[in-house]
Amino acid sequence: MLVLLPPSEGKASSGRGAPLKPESLSLPGLTAAREAVLTELVELCAGDEDKAREVLGLSEGLRGEVAKNAELRTAGARPAGEIYTGVLYDSLGLASLDTAAKRRAARSLLVFSGLWGAVRVTDRIPSYRCSMGVKLPGLGALGAHWRTPMASVLPEVAGGGLVLDLRSAAYAAAWKPKGEVAGRTASVRVLHAPTRKVVSHFNKATKGRIVRSLLTSGAEPKGPAGLVEALRDLGYVVETQAPAKSGQSWSLDVLVDEVH
Repeated sequence: MLVLLPPSEGKASSGRGAPLKPESLSLPGLTAAREAVLTELVELCAGDEDKAREVLGLSEGLRGEVAKNAELRTAGARPAGEIYTGVLYDSLGLASLDTAAKRRAARSLLVFSGLWGAVRVTDRIPSYRCSMGVKLPGLGALGAHWRTPMASVLPEVAGGGLVLDLRSAAYAAAWKPKGEVAGRTASVRVLHAPTRKVVSHFNKATKGRIVRSLLTSGAEPKGPAGLVEALRDLGYVVETQAPAKSGQSWSLDVLVDEVH
């Protein structure tokens, strides 16, 4: 099982660890594309601060994020699972997983990123600010920048099993499963049951809880139909829409009344 996650906008501090080693990151096929984004982002943020804030879409109150980006090559690095914070990652609670569940997380979770493309939760990265929606002056829109290298690397990473896609739209734009891989991909929406609407907090928190439930239960669904069964066994209310034809992904709706 491969689980595709969005990053968080807010991130924990880098800490005092050893600095980034780009060549040590997972998915080495993305190395050249990562280096291109990293080089331009550092140069942008080390230069005109106001221009950098405009490009990155940062408010005056987030001016410090520009200085942080300027020091990405020398800042301390920590496992990505410790860097990403926010509602989804709080509900996922990687740090509190037992040993077996942590091993499954290291093997199955893949976090998409405007800067890194995609990383494992065990990959050591510094704290940064660069969403997939950013359009860098030299490279252009990051979603488009990542499509070609992702199309080459991700099908192999997906292997032959289930792909559980929990990404937001901006990050889904960087790689869309196609063909045989799409047929074993399930995209999930979380709906507030009384209104049948997507509510941001419910959506993010429930996605984190779903991943945690799968990791702690040891469930290993082989495909979307098995995922539906596993989620229902775990107590989730799931409605499913199977693809109309081959080469399309499944769509699952998880219904929630409230999130504790």
